[in-house]
Amino acid sequence: MTAVEARDVATALSEREGGVLSRPYRALSIGIVSVVLVIAFEATAVGTAMPVAARELDGVALYAFAFSGYFTTSLFGMVLAGQWSDRDGPLASLASGIGAFAAGLLLSGTAGGMWVFILGRAVQGLGGGLVIVALYVVVGRAYPERLRPAIMAAFAAAWVVPSVVGPLAAGAITEHLGWRWVFIGIPALVGVPLALALPQIRRRASGPAGAGARAPLDRRRIRLAFGIALGAGLLQYAAQDLRPLSLVPAAAGAALLVPAVRGLLPHGTWRAARGLPSVVLLRGVAAGAFISAESFVPLMLVTQRGLSPTLAGLSLAAGGGTWALGSWVQARPRVEPYRDRLMFVGMLLVAAAVATAPSVLIPAVPVWTVAVAWGFGCFGMGLVIASTSVLLLHLSAPEEAGSNSAALQISDALSNVLLLAAGGAAFAALGGGAVAHAATDAASGSHSSHPAAFAAVFLPMAAVALVGAWVTTRLREP
Repeated sequence: MTAVEARDVATALSEREGGVLSRPYRALSIGIVSVVLVIAFEATAVGTAMPVAARELDGVALYAFAFSGYFTTSLFGMVLAGQWSDRDGPLASLASGIGAFAAGLLLSGTAGGMWVFILGRAVQGLGGGLVIVALYVVVGRAYPERLRPAIMAAFAAAWVVPSVVGPLAAGAITEHLGWRWVFIGIPALVGVPLALALPQIRRRASGPAGAGARAPLDRRRIRLAFGIALGAGLLQYAAQDLRPLSLVPAAAGAALLVPAVRGLLPHGTWRAARGLPSVVLLRGVAAGAFISAESFVPLMLVTQRGLSPTLAGLSLAAGGGTWALGSWVQARPRVEPYRDRLMFVGMLLVAAAVATAPSVLIPAVPVWTVAVAWGFGCFGMGLVIASTSVLLLHLSAPEEAGSNSAALQISDALSNVLLLAAGGAAFAALGGGAVAHAATDAASGSHSSHPAAFAAVFLPMAAVALVGAWVTTRLREP
């Protein structure tokens, strides 16, 4: 055996026996986890600053739109990224997505009105959609199947430090420098992940998935992607404008959305057909119920219990650690035969956490109840979200990894848009817009008197999470 052959054998053994931080995978793993770290820091920091930003821009009535605007445009980005990644590899999609993500943050941070702020969130969402699907394609191409649960757990672990540091830092910056610096400062963090990840992705996961010439972009799917994004946006707009005329954009949105969803998601998704369709459906149900509820937690604590933005954000901090713990549990080889049961328990924990959160609307209930409940809910989400990613890649052929990953993320984002729209409409209808001056009220010793507006968001989301528990019984094909 020559020296070259010996080195090749040693490399093959290392790749087979090593983990995600073994020499063949170390730089790639650190690079893509760093990308997730930046996204996580943005999510936790922006969530803390959002109540203050909405109040100062006189846009509390549009509060839900500031979140769902991100998810709406990310729908288009996800489909585009799936097509782009299957055709050319994930490198260009990832680089372009990070650029758009940073540009959207700068636009929101310099906005003079709420609609410009929402536009920035939309640009950011387009970039986020490109990034997240590209990352899934990287995992599917560059890592063997046995390492995929571990890298998904590493993605979840990347949320731990931002979950603790992000709310604290964002709250301090918001209170002492202003909320705008939370948005403007984050783009400076994207350079390091790019420098680490892109060279490794170029080496290990570039190029088209199949053999032979590159397949052309599926223009039909691109049109459907535009339809799903526009339809979701129209539905969200109608939900925020509770007048009879809003039925017109609502009907137009539904007319665009329904055929687009049927064309982009696996056949049988909405009837929970066994196998891949139920995996995609569960991802949407879990993420939509949990994120829609979580978006209103800081606002509820600031306006109803008089907490500062820092303390309100820190109420969710423990969730990053328990989410990572749930992802770590699902990555253990010994629990693989019980993955479905773990996901069922996870959805029950999510439902219980969301149903418990509005109990703090009762003054006698201590505010730390939310932190405890959210810790358990995030543990359940760690079990469910990482497992849906693992199951999707297991059920996908290499040449379908991009499209199927896009379908998973579309289900995630679309559910967020629709459930945020429903929750935002209920919130506004029950007087939620009247909490705009809650900080002033809290300083004078009184609080907003619209607890029903918050209860109308949380309790239906708990019911949606219970539906997700049923969907976990249909993940395996007969």
